Amino acid sequence: MATTARGGKKPLIVSAIVSADHPVNQCEPTRVFGAGIDGHEKGECARMFTDKNIAEMLSAGFGPLTYRLRTELAGDAWHWNPRGTWSDPVHQCGYWASDDSLGEPINVSYGYHLPRRGNTIDQANDDGYSRIADGDHDSFWKSNPYLDSHFTGEPEDAHPQWVVIDLGSEKPVNAVQIHWGAPYAEQYRIEYWPSEDPMHLHADDDDDWQPFAHANVKDGHGGDELVRLAERPRSVRFVRVVMSRSSRTSAQTSNDIRDRLGFAIREIELGNIDKHNHFHDHVRHARDRHRQTIIYVSSTDPWHRTEDIDYSIEQPGLDFILQGKLTNGLPVLVPVGVLYDTPENAAAEINYLLRRNYSLEGIELGEEPDGQWCSPEDYAALYVGVARRLAGLNPSLKLGGPSLQNFEDQLLTWADPSGNRSWMNRFLKYIRGAGAAFDFFSFEFYPFDNICADAAPQLLENPQRLSAMLASLRGDGVPSDIPWLMTEYGYSVFSGRAEVDIEGALFTADTVGTFLYLGGAKAYLYGYEPNYLQDELKCSWGNLMMLQLNPKSDQLNRLSGYYTAQLITKEWMQPTNETQEIFPVTIKQTNSASSRIVTVYALRRPDKQWSLLAINKHPKRAAVLNVRFNIHGAQQPAGFVGQVELIQFSRQQYAWHDDGPNGHPIRSLPPARFTQEASSSYELPPYSLTVLRGKLPN
Repeated sequence: MATTARGGKKPLIVSAIVSADHPVNQCEPTRVFGAGIDGHEKGECARMFTDKNIAEMLSAGFGPLTYRLRTELAGDAWHWNPRGTWSDPVHQCGYWASDDSLGEPINVSYGYHLPRRGNTIDQANDDGYSRIADGDHDSFWKSNPYLDSHFTGEPEDAHPQWVVIDLGSEKPVNAVQIHWGAPYAEQYRIEYWPSEDPMHLHADDDDDWQPFAHANVKDGHGGDELVRLAERPRSVRFVRVVMSRSSRTSAQTSNDIRDRLGFAIREIELGNIDKHNHFHDHVRHARDRHRQTIIYVSSTDPWHRTEDIDYSIEQPGLDFILQGKLTNGLPVLVPVGVLYDTPENAAAEINYLLRRNYSLEGIELGEEPDGQWCSPEDYAALYVGVARRLAGLNPSLKLGGPSLQNFEDQLLTWADPSGNRSWMNRFLKYIRGAGAAFDFFSFEFYPFDNICADAAPQLLENPQRLSAMLASLRGDGVPSDIPWLMTEYGYSVFSGRAEVDIEGALFTADTVGTFLYLGGAKAYLYGYEPNYLQDELKCSWGNLMMLQLNPKSDQLNRLSGYYTAQLITKEWMQPTNETQEIFPVTIKQTNSASSRIVTVYALRRPDKQWSLLAINKHPKRAAVLNVRFNIHGAQQPAGFVGQVELIQFSRQQYAWHDDGPNGHPIRSLPPARFTQEASSSYELPPYSLTVLRGKLPN
């Protein structure tokens, strides 16, 4: 065995002590390791999901499938079935419900832009804009009517709606002019944020919205209302309009009560009235996301028109996926739209799937509501409205969510009257009070926004970041007696080289190992489909993918993530339906400062072998791993006996060639496999994954 790494550096000496008496988790590999498929641009589904590509995807070894819903990130409504009905069929507009009757299989579907959009920013293609600051007085934002007391059964002011204006920097403000649509707010107030950023809160922030001197309007009459907020201008960046009582009027003749519920604003001006009584508006008005002042809103009306089809949000058809081979014959986790859709459309979707007799793992209600700046009570109210309809279809359906967006430290929101700032705690409190089902909890994990930074130190942080995130959620009250699903995970939400190079392999293995050790039920990889490279932050090309499309042929490149998937699903775990047990491992190193460099995850397989997944996250130094098992009643720790099988993946098997959009692997080989006599130690190359499999003494 070699004892010196490249460059002559001595290897790290690491001891792994497995506590072999008490497993911390149990799982079936064919059901715990899943992957997700998502929406893409027009025409991409047909290019990605060819028979040849699907066969290659399946060969990675994943089991269950989750269907991701990109419309919820884009702020779009989802026509999951192109056939359906409008609430205003004469004008082909209004509130849409897809047809739940059985017909031709659905092979593709699309999102639809919402013309009453309020947010400047979205989490998908980010190609829309707010109607509150578009300079067009004929357009308007309108809040979600399903949050009105007509639907929630709560007091009228239980779900106040709001608009936040980000001026980009502090500017003098003493007046606001609101051009109301219908319905307008009869009662509202204007507030400012006293510090840096209310849209991205941190645990050590204890600020709250503050009222202007003349902040409360109790008898609003709609139209164009100018409110003098203070005698002297105050220097502020963020201003919030909070609306609590609606006029319940409509600008159009309509028998649909949804047209009269909520609040509508056509345009807003915010600025300073000078001593000459001239109003200086600080809001930039443009029909462009990058040229208008950034606006955030509490919710958006899902009303839209037939011409609002969004070809940049193409979803693979539900029938195409659920009838296809990608399911592996296992139940599928499927979504319904919540934040930008209607309960009627969600119920029709699930009724359709039930009529098709598809096997459903569960129904995930919405996706990333916290990332859309939705308040926990508002989202919970929408969740409850959908959940009640779905439970009426079949009470045995498993309902859950909310597929939380990744966060650091703690998921926070603005304080409620009691001072509670926990988004998840307040969400759970609401749905429990309403008696709605919450059968599983789902979240996403993308820990590294700085895709341009050196990956090596970030990889060392990964297990602790995931551990802290889960501990925070437990502290917020997420129950431990329901399944926790990591419905998406990846190195970063942005594209970069680390995702397609060897670092991506180390990240995936470490994430899955940590999640299972901490009691996770299912982990779904994001990036199952073959894809192309991107350079979102203009520092490197990459993408969340395990297979790379080739623009010049139909040949796929197998990336590091593909081999990692095989290593985990087929080598570390025994690929059977039998239960396998996860055991805790303690790592000891001669240098405590480097104790995070090597991580080890242990399990006992049905074939009686012990299997260790060892990850060396040092880019240049090898490690020598000493393995011991603590067994109750034994006089001393035990080690492997007989033959030990090693399966290893490192730079010797994989190398990436960086060539902009044409980057590709110049070495892409399966993990090396060899057998040796049991030893007191085993070498782990720099930047490597190693599976060690063997037996203990009887």
